[in-house]
Amino acid sequence: MSLKIAFIGFGEVGQLFARQLEQRPEVETAVYDLKFDVSVLGPPLMGIAETFGARAASNTGDACRGADIVISAVTADQAEAAALAAAPHLEPGQIYVDLNSVSPTTKRRVAAAVRPSDAHFVEFAVMSPVEGLGIASPILAGGAKAVALAERLNALGMKITPVSAEIGVASATKLCRSIVIKGMEALMVDLGLAGEKAGVLPAVLASLTASYPGMDWAELARAMPKRVTRHGIRRAAEMREAARMLDELGFSGALSEAIAQRHESFARAAADR
Repeated sequence: MSLKIAFIGFGEVGQLFARQLEQRPEVETAVYDLKFDVSVLGPPLMGIAETFGARAASNTGDACRGADIVISAVTADQAEAAALAAAPHLEPGQIYVDLNSVSPTTKRRVAAAVRPSDAHFVEFAVMSPVEGLGIASPILAGGAKAVALAERLNALGMKITPVSAEIGVASATKLCRSIVIKGMEALMVDLGLAGEKAGVLPAVLASLTASYPGMDWAELARAMPKRVTRHGIRRAAEMREAARMLDELGFSGALSEAIAQRHESFARAAADR
């Protein structure tokens, strides 16, 4: 039985997941990104889709048409807008998946945007970097159709664990983890800059290793700033969603806002260089 999967958003995750799923003989993929409509950016992106057999759709509605599953893989700040754009083109029986790193409240707003179409809604929370693992990245899923969808996609090589029929549990788990991981990345950025300039980085790393020998601090200090350089803008949007979640829970989101600012400023400075 064939399975038609559409991706709204054709960035790192959309490209990697679509490429790997298209390799399965029973899967047909369609992809669409707003950048397709930009004369300079569109043709190269659509060319990437063509290299592995995905259909480059002309718009959101074209991507959704005939799909069994529609997966939103946009940036965190565009999750709701993507759902609102897709909703008029969704049909009963289709499943709309939001895998963007947004707050539980934003996930519920996305679900509400989809609801008038009578399509099903499932939230995904990707719990690791996708680079290297691709569709085998661990994913938490929530929603009434989470179990059925996990069974279907895990048969294709995905690693989805349903956690709740309630929307928001998976995304809260993801963002609580992100506070730690993205916070460490921001710390490693400032450690590297200050430690190098002061000439004390080797001593600091040695001290950290002595205190926490189970962690490779030298590797973290090397690798994490590179991740921020590459993904800082997108991760800043994610951490602003974490700040929103904390505010909604009655706590201060100031630390997550600061982490977002550090990711964004470091990534922009690297791009300017």
